[in-house]
Amino acid sequence: MAKRIAPGAEPVSLSRERVLRAAVALADAVGIESLTMRRLAEVLGVEAMSLYHHVANKESLLDGVVEIVMDEVGETVRALDLPAAEDDWRTAMRMTILAARRVLLRHPWAPQVFVSRTATSAPVVRYFNTIAGTFRRGGFDYDLIHRALHTLGSRALGFAQELFEPDPGDGRADPESLAGLAAELPYLVEMLSEIAHDDPDSTLGWCDSQSEFEFGLDLILDGLEGLRAGR
Repeated sequence: MAKRIAPGAEPVSLSRERVLRAAVALADAVGIESLTMRRLAEVLGVEAMSLYHHVANKESLLDGVVEIVMDEVGETVRALDLPAAEDDWRTAMRMTILAARRVLLRHPWAPQVFVSRTATSAPVVRYFNTIAGTFRRGGFDYDLIHRALHTLGSRALGFAQELFEPDPGDGRADPESLAGLAAELPYLVEMLSEIAHDDPDSTLGWCDSQSEFEFGLDLILDGLEGLRAGR
């Protein structure tokens, strides 16, 4: 649970960064749906109106939360011992994206906020500039870089939007339910009957989300390398 400042304590010195970091901690503790200006003010030990000197409204707060998460991504990526992109762009790219994913796994609500933003924040743009730079130093022309960024999409940030969301439960296919759908959906039923989908950690998707994410990422990177090399 996010730490609250006790009533009657010394006056709190607020800053935009302190407000935003407290918002991230509160979202981690209670979920993004429960992040409200009033609840955030309670955690900080101030009146809700005090927050509006630093964030104009809830949307501004969420924009700032994206900045904090992306700053964390940037710090994590800068701490990596990456190979030079000129020597091994694919490993450098893979390490960068999986580092971003590790950050988002610490904030599982973050993808929902990212996709809800109507404007791209400066830290996101700087991150994608880093991605583009890795491609460029790795021998990609700008036309292929442009296509690569579109192909990666949110995966470059460490998450992939799922096509389907499972019903509540343990994620496993129910044999009786599948039997009733076999005539109409034979291939999907055969697939689900054969492969157990289970994600006990409930990270950023369903099934085994980490291996599925890495499979898709590797598929894209391998395809891009083939295009770069003219194969």
